[in-house]
Amino acid sequence: MYFRRTNGKSMNILLVMPHPNPKRDLLSKFTYPALTLKQLAAITPKEHDVEVVDERFEIIDFSKGYDVVGISCLTYNSLRGYEVAREFKKRGAVVVFGGYHASLLPDEAIQHADCVVIGEGENKWPQVLQDIQKGCLKKFYRTDELVAPEDIPAADHTVGTYNIFSEPLQATRGCPTGCEFCAMQIVEGPRLRGRPVDHVIEEIASISTKSIFFCDASSTISPPYQKSLFKAMVPLQKNVECWGNINVLAKDDEFLKLASEAGVFNWYVGIESISQEVIDAAGKTTNKVENYGEAIRKVHDYGMMVTGFFMFGFDFDTLDTFDKTLQAMYQLDLDEVSFSVVTPYPGTRLYQRYDKEGRIICKDWSKYHEGHVNYTMTNLTKEQLHKGMRRMAMEYYSYPNIIKRSFSHTNHSLYRLFTKLSRSLIVRNFYIKEKLQYE
Repeated sequence: MYFRRTNGKSMNILLVMPHPNPKRDLLSKFTYPALTLKQLAAITPKEHDVEVVDERFEIIDFSKGYDVVGISCLTYNSLRGYEVAREFKKRGAVVVFGGYHASLLPDEAIQHADCVVIGEGENKWPQVLQDIQKGCLKKFYRTDELVAPEDIPAADHTVGTYNIFSEPLQATRGCPTGCEFCAMQIVEGPRLRGRPVDHVIEEIASISTKSIFFCDASSTISPPYQKSLFKAMVPLQKNVECWGNINVLAKDDEFLKLASEAGVFNWYVGIESISQEVIDAAGKTTNKVENYGEAIRKVHDYGMMVTGFFMFGFDFDTLDTFDKTLQAMYQLDLDEVSFSVVTPYPGTRLYQRYDKEGRIICKDWSKYHEGHVNYTMTNLTKEQLHKGMRRMAMEYYSYPNIIKRSFSHTNHSLYRLFTKLSRSLIVRNFYIKEKLQYE
């Protein structure tokens, strides 16, 4: 476990990211830890002792005498979060809930906690701790204003570090796009400004790992800001991964050149669908299907790779969608792909629409992890979706295909070759053994 010891009067605080299956297998060591916990640890007053546990990597020791337990949840791990909360409340700890799920369903979360922080936590977390000490804790703390970019804290990279190869950080927060299936804009807002460049550079310089991962919704939201950041990153010589949108990657050569010089070697791109009809209905205004090929070719031309993210189960998807998408994946020459089931997360416009239409068939939050079908589809059954995605996974991640792709667009870099090969094997195992288990 990871501690930050302080002197003087203090409370013992545990920050938790729960997981339905705590401490899974070795493969989980290659996933990215929860940045939120590391940011909260950074703004916790120095008088307190802070410990971070991400249950994807290690098991909670309930026998320790914690005064305060902060739990950050998404929807899929909220039920496990409630279990953790109940156990700690039995032991006398004050339990505070935060994160997307608690922010969207605070009346549900408070049934399992002493307090719920609604929205971003930076403006409220120190106040919550003060009120606990004074004995005047409120049930709800709502953030009325979004955290100013200059006040978004650098994460505490001395706690909660499990991935020895890469560390996460954040330069921008929120997203202006407003896709129907996404809750980000609801919780984090549509901000366009990023943290001061010198703040981000200082944080990057403090990270000991060679590789970093930007947890921003997209590093293409504000090209002028990102260009300034990329220029400043060049001397740091890091290996960088980040999210990006088609509209910028397809058109801005200066942006791509600066990204490459800054050390970016892989872009995560939410392609979502090869159907413009689907894209338009989902409200993803950054995506034009006609620009997919150009964007990916440009990224490759500047020596970087592309991981494409696809979703299935949209209203316009049919049985033909799987074969057409698989062929498009090959034609686009993507380096890696990820695909999942459309998930109507509580609080999103998609959930509200499906609920109004009577199409929500499951409210077991543990099954809201992009692998289960929680609603009635218009043109597909659960079984058809299951079989179609499994067939795609088995073909795209066949061993011959994995080996072939691992040697393309690597820029003669052994690091990139190893990254592509190892991640493809991990993803193959993930899809086949876990993600496609619908029942």
